[in-house]
Amino acid sequence: MSKLKYFKIVFSLLLGVYFLHYAYYAKDIDNWNIIDSVDLIFHEAGHMIFIFFGEFMHVLGGSLFQIFFPIVFVLYFLIWRRELFSASILLFWVGQNIINVSVYIGDSIRQELPLLGGDGAIHDWNYLLSTTGLLKYTEVFSTITYDLGFFVVIIASVLSLYFAIYSEPT
Repeated sequence: MSKLKYFKIVFSLLLGVYFLHYAYYAKDIDNWNIIDSVDLIFHEAGHMIFIFFGEFMHVLGGSLFQIFFPIVFVLYFLIWRRELFSASILLFWVGQNIINVSVYIGDSIRQELPLLGGDGAIHDWNYLLSTTGLLKYTEVFSTITYDLGFFVVIIASVLSLYFAIYSEPT
């Protein structure tokens, strides 16, 4: 077995442990990771990209783009590069972003998360769920979103390990 294959296996296992740990502690709003800071950049960029589509889409655009951006990289490595291991590694980031959004959704009633813009800032998910009359289902939406993100992290763990072991060296 090549050194690259060992590296990929160890890397897959370490990422699996890291992102499962992230998922376990994600709902603790005091638990901020460096990757959350990266996600925030794309979240805020999403607001700017969707500003032209009305207020509702402007607010929703942050969470949409935060999840969409890493999906683009997964698709790039999957479709254009045909690098399955790389695509599966980036899938961790997709799952983590979904989990991150689930925490934001879950905070829509309590509004305890610190927001950019301070006290006057609009809480995206409070606005979105209030506007649609779905605020009372906050916990349901948060749980479903969290479960989806956790499932994506599990799939990324399995696929990355599989492709680390069974893919041909490049």
